Amino acid sequence: MASRAVTWGLHAGRAGLASLFILGGINKIANFGATAASMEAVGLVPTAVLLPATIALELGLGLVLALGLRWAWVAGLTLAVFTLATNVFFHRFWALEGELAQLELSLFFKNVAIAGALVFAAMVSLSKRG
Repeated sequence: MASRAVTWGLHAGRAGLASLFILGGINKIANFGATAASMEAVGLVPTAVLLPATIALELGLGLVLALGLRWAWVAGLTLAVFTLATNVFFHRFWALEGELAQLELSLFFKNVAIAGALVFAAMVSLSKRG
């Protein structure tokens, strides 16, 4: 019984974590123009290349992670690096002051926590392969 609960818990945890990226990719498609403008504003150009690549990364690797496919560990590690990289461009708390700096600091460390969960999920996936 405990083994079944652990298995279902791992599936649910992976799917929940991956949903952030799957829904993020869908949102970027639905709001393509606004997302492109946001990327341009922080210097991520050319958006004609970077935005579709970002969408593909979020949707593709999010699904690999959610489904626990063979390369889920690679998906988890790649999404962790991607998540930390977004901090450099979108959550620059060090360049701000006041309440906005506090908000961005919180978002920055939320991403650090997500990256940590992704590394954890990747290592669980990898350990199950060996």
